[in-house]
Amino acid sequence: MSPAGWVDEVLLAGPDDAVCVTLGREVTRARLRALVAERQEALHAAGLRAGGTVALRVPPSLAFVANLLAAWRIGAQASLLDHRLTPYEVDNALARLAPQVVVAGQAPAGALRGYAEVTEAVTAHPGAPAATAHALIQLSSGSTGPSKVIGRTAESLIAELDRYTRIDGVPRPGERIVSLASMVHVLGLVGGLLHGLHVGAEFVVPERLTVDAIGDAIAAKPTPATVLGVPFHIELLASVGTAPVLPQLIGMTTGGELVRAEVHERFVERYATRLGNMYGMTEVGVIATDLFARHRPELTPAPGLRVTEVGGELRVALPESPYVGDTGPDRFVDGWLHTRDAGVVDPATGRFRVLGRLDSQVSVGGLKVDLTEVEHTLAALPEVASAVVLHDGAIEAYVLPADPAADRERTAEAIRARLAERLAPYKRPRVLHVVDELPRTATGKLVRDRAALRTAVPAPAVS
Repeated sequence: MSPAGWVDEVLLAGPDDAVCVTLGREVTRARLRALVAERQEALHAAGLRAGGTVALRVPPSLAFVANLLAAWRIGAQASLLDHRLTPYEVDNALARLAPQVVVAGQAPAGALRGYAEVTEAVTAHPGAPAATAHALIQLSSGSTGPSKVIGRTAESLIAELDRYTRIDGVPRPGERIVSLASMVHVLGLVGGLLHGLHVGAEFVVPERLTVDAIGDAIAAKPTPATVLGVPFHIELLASVGTAPVLPQLIGMTTGGELVRAEVHERFVERYATRLGNMYGMTEVGVIATDLFARHRPELTPAPGLRVTEVGGELRVALPESPYVGDTGPDRFVDGWLHTRDAGVVDPATGRFRVLGRLDSQVSVGGLKVDLTEVEHTLAALPEVASAVVLHDGAIEAYVLPADPAADRERTAEAIRARLAERLAPYKRPRVLHVVDELPRTATGKLVRDRAALRTAVPAPAVS
């Protein structure tokens, strides 16, 4: 299939008058095809050719969608940079990726914007043609360390879209996907935008990422709507005392870490709908799901994927390495991607449970401690908004208080008292940081990189 062929047949096909994308205004298939053709001419005029490379640093917008599809129609390799990166981070990324063309757009000021109206700038850049056959280049989230360069071929993306069509509970033709997840990252990009275009589900981004604006986006039409987001968005939606009545809402799917049980229950109670979980990685896309919470916390592998457990680590079978450039040689070995996630597979059902990062399993005085358990216990306390737990010779916790105005020492004392009732002594943090802010990645994940935490959260420890 030609570069234009897979975009046209897999993503852009459909009735001219069908609304496929809504970012403030409705965009039909015919209009999107015209926009893609216009951007294709602009990219071609800037020197982009088949086999060339382009970097997109554009906020969530119709401009982002049109430029990405235009680059793929040309046959170019597109690298995605989050628009929230600092100039220093952008310069480092461009040095690593070496694109020949850069498309940039400035997001207007304003927190929690879902999308932007963007006039993009296209400039030539001293880069090089693509060294691999990947259509898409992404940087990993960096939640546990430096970002990795990850490539996806058109065949890989098409295979993932096929997996989505065979998963019970994903949006279907004529339905809507109300996406809170970033289009730069795999959940919002493939699970939201590309899946919607592929199956004929309208892809909608709320004007703002607030409870009211999300509710307005769901209520805008009578057609069934599924919300797509990450645990950060679940916490936001579940925080309201009285949720809006939304008969169109048929469910929500969250990617990333497992939502805490009490938050899951609160969301389901407030919105009277299902909350499903999806497990995936930038390297693969969707790996497993439990969209109806029937097997929580177990997950069922996505159709066509093989998942196994070796030495307590979950591994996923892939036809080729997804990594581009220098990456640890032990990340992809003999056709298996090492997820670095601890887990256990049920041999009778094939379902598996994610137990957290492998580096979250530590030994304290010869006793095994799961830092994920400690972190979830902390985060469930009424005094705590969120928490990150690390191990550096001893268990160390960074805690964001539920009441920012509360006295730090008293907050720490209350937390310690509650933990004494809930955790064995060897599991409790030896050092407790009560902080003003916990850094998150662009996708809303809490950062667990020790250096980043200590740099970003310099508050003194309360011991």
